[in-house]
Amino acid sequence: MALLTPETTRWVAAATALMFVFASVSFVVPVSGSVSPVAFDDTVKTGGTSVDVRTAEVDGFEVPLAQAHFSRYRYIIGYYDVRTAAADVSTPESARQFGDPLAVFVTDYATVSPDLDADGYLRTEHNRTPGWTRASAASFVVDSGARVPSGPIAIPFSDADAARSFADAHGGEVVDWATLRDRAGDPLSSRLAAFESSVAAHHEWANRTTAASDALFDRPVSTVVGDDAPTVEAAVESAPANTTVYVPAGTYSVDAVELNRSVTLRGAGSDTRLVGDGNGSVVHLRADRSAVGDLSISGVGEVGTRRVRAQNESVDWDTRVELAYGRGDAGIVLDGANGSAVRGVEIDTPASGIIARESTDSVVDGVTVRGADEPADGFMGVVLIGERAVVRDSTFLGGRDGVYTHRADGSVVRDNRMEDGRYGVHQMYTSDALVADNVVRGDRIGVVLMTRPVGNLVVGNDVRESDFGFMPAGSDTYVADNVFAGNDYGMDVSGDRQVYVGNVVAGNGVGVRGSSTFPTNVVVRNDVVGNDVRVESSLGPMRTWTAGGAGNYWGDLPLEDADGDGVYDRAYQPSGAVDAELGREPGALALSESPAMRALRRARDAVSGLRGSGVVDAAPRTEPVRPETLASLNATEETDD
Repeated sequence: MALLTPETTRWVAAATALMFVFASVSFVVPVSGSVSPVAFDDTVKTGGTSVDVRTAEVDGFEVPLAQAHFSRYRYIIGYYDVRTAAADVSTPESARQFGDPLAVFVTDYATVSPDLDADGYLRTEHNRTPGWTRASAASFVVDSGARVPSGPIAIPFSDADAARSFADAHGGEVVDWATLRDRAGDPLSSRLAAFESSVAAHHEWANRTTAASDALFDRPVSTVVGDDAPTVEAAVESAPANTTVYVPAGTYSVDAVELNRSVTLRGAGSDTRLVGDGNGSVVHLRADRSAVGDLSISGVGEVGTRRVRAQNESVDWDTRVELAYGRGDAGIVLDGANGSAVRGVEIDTPASGIIARESTDSVVDGVTVRGADEPADGFMGVVLIGERAVVRDSTFLGGRDGVYTHRADGSVVRDNRMEDGRYGVHQMYTSDALVADNVVRGDRIGVVLMTRPVGNLVVGNDVRESDFGFMPAGSDTYVADNVFAGNDYGMDVSGDRQVYVGNVVAGNGVGVRGSSTFPTNVVVRNDVVGNDVRVESSLGPMRTWTAGGAGNYWGDLPLEDADGDGVYDRAYQPSGAVDAELGREPGALALSESPAMRALRRARDAVSGLRGSGVVDAAPRTEPVRPETLASLNATEETDD
């Protein structure tokens, strides 16, 4: 055993004191007495997909639900899919997190005359609301024609005859709860498959939308500024629809250039310079399938959030923010210009670069926006408001936010670079969007999702040298294959039903901050290494970051893997006073294997619901998930040194 230095001795004493304080904290009081179903809105929700839930809310079809009451957890867990509940309630991770299931209730379709519509969606007669029945006594119809957008569903009935009647009408097999549990499989696998399918669909849509914009830049030239018209404004005004106005190299002083027809304004590259008078926006696109490309813009006005907010103090906060960010000055404004495009444009601006208002299927491609040196003095590189759009292969330097979205559901922001701003990608009231493969350097926050979004996809981004790599809100976010390195904080685990998988969180001040109140987020197969603090967590109950027997890689720990299966033999608590120091403090290993700590771990494993926050990984990995990425990061650090 290593000798303890005076400094280590002081640390061990402090850790031991913390251990006994933690061990003395009360357990959650077990549920006692009869167990009855509650309103689903009163549960902590998990399972299903955001697409299923949102589509059902809009279209009015049924999603079979379940709710589980656990022995050592003060909240009731609600599931948007009964198969997910069947797969989840008896897993080791569920037992560790919540305890044993006292009862599981499922929606009962025996008395509401269920039927299927033409899409296979489940509906009830006169939209009657089903009640609840115990899952253990229910019969389930599986493999029928019933489905939700993500795939087939199981339908529960309290009466076996009613289940058989439904199966006779719509196909399928009638099974009991035990059989459904045996067949349920891994619920995480199905969620990951649904997320990956959504990522692919977003990329496919972005590819199609971008390809459709190519034709806008292949239009024949009808008007040349200087030859056919004296000014840019006159050329645009006289050009026939579906043609190009060509602006040769040179500097052109302009007022507001208005594209009121489907025309393309195109220059000779950065040598074509449009200079506004500094009192407003420079170019306005007001027609569908209009376009601007291959030129530079400066002389943008300075009207931004402060002045616009002052004019709208009487409206609600949401509207005020939308007006503030969407009605200020910009180099280019798209206003109801569906299917339009901005490509290969450079913009120097004290305000926003491009604002796209209610311009669905528009494309911003290959632009460079240089904003104010100080984020507080500038505004947004690109603003998307009200409709989905594509922002790709662009660079945003300085200013406030690289890309800001407001109710721009379904947008794709990919392959961009943001430097030295406030936020790289900032989403407000925006759901079902893809933020992929962006590079952020030196911002306050790399990617931030605000105001209760649902179903966003944050994939393959690389955020470094920022205050915070990633900070989400809302639910059903897919956070996968990102790199958060060299930040003050790597990534935040908050909201509910979020899935974090395949991320590399390395060399940050704090690797992961667990700030969710409810433990319904999934954090597995991530590499969390080389951070000053591995996990910081102070809210909610103890969370288990393991699913389906898969945990995370926390670095090379001095623990055993006796059977060589790539998983350390005991659970690891990266937020714990003792485990957090494994591999760092000489006395940590000895203290972690002391009788007191072993007893505490056994109690924690056997009786879930310890009061006190933190994170435990029941299956910590011995090897990294993405070794090549870690090796590349290490090589970069060595080069920088």
